[in-house]
Amino acid sequence: MAYTYTGDAHRGLAESYAADESPFPTRMSSEFPRREHSREEGDILRRLFFPTCWNATRLVRDELEVLDRLDALGELFYAGIRPYATDDPTATVDEVIDQLPDIREMLKEDVVAAYTGDPAAKSYLEVIRSYPGLLAILIQRVAHALYESGAAAYARELTEYAKTETGIDIHPGAEIGEHFFIDHGTGVVIGETATVGDWVRIYQDVTLGALHFEEDEGDEHSLKKGNKRHPDIGDHVVIGAGTKVLGAIAVGDHVSIGANSWVTEDVPDNTQVYVSDHPTQERKRND
Repeated sequence: MAYTYTGDAHRGLAESYAADESPFPTRMSSEFPRREHSREEGDILRRLFFPTCWNATRLVRDELEVLDRLDALGELFYAGIRPYATDDPTATVDEVIDQLPDIREMLKEDVVAAYTGDPAAKSYLEVIRSYPGLLAILIQRVAHALYESGAAAYARELTEYAKTETGIDIHPGAEIGEHFFIDHGTGVVIGETATVGDWVRIYQDVTLGALHFEEDEGDEHSLKKGNKRHPDIGDHVVIGAGTKVLGAIAVGDHVSIGANSWVTEDVPDNTQVYVSDHPTQERKRND
């Protein structure tokens, strides 16, 4: 069955493109080297969200081109969901595509967060084309919409693709707030029941994970599913490289957690957490 999108997301995206202004890339004449991707969904999504950065300026000029891309994306979504579904997934696909204009606005805020949060960032264009954290959250925000719409298994396929591309593992069930930035990113893990507030910055090798697992009462060999087991992170939080925040705990607003911390208890607002006793470094000459 061919999928045809009948909603208004193409108009919403066209209006969003028209509203772009510097420092977001708006040049219509730029041509970039082609990149091959292992999943076509990722390529289409990047072009839909940031067309002037991915050789898709026709989308800015022609609303019907946007509609054609949405049809192509919808067919991929439909084919991806169908093997897991018991009913026709058309309504689910429609529901997710309808959200793409709003997701694009959130991703633009993520670009701002990356640019303002990284002294090494030279332009929004660099962030959009080069930062693995942006690709990871781009895929996760769409996958989260699929997850919430009942297509959890297919959503997981997309975030696994993002992990393969970036080394960043964000479960589609995780709820991620606005202005989110993962710097460097390799080894970051964010679990299914984690929530993350606004203006949160995370560095490489951070885990927002589980501390304990509950056994299923009906099967001693199975772990209980669906229970809350990952942390809730507040607004304006910075989590340093190598830190593990574990369990169903709450980290408040305006918290800074230093590198290599191990956090398993609630952290109140306006708190700094850091490792106070670092190992002593010794040096010995090889004479």
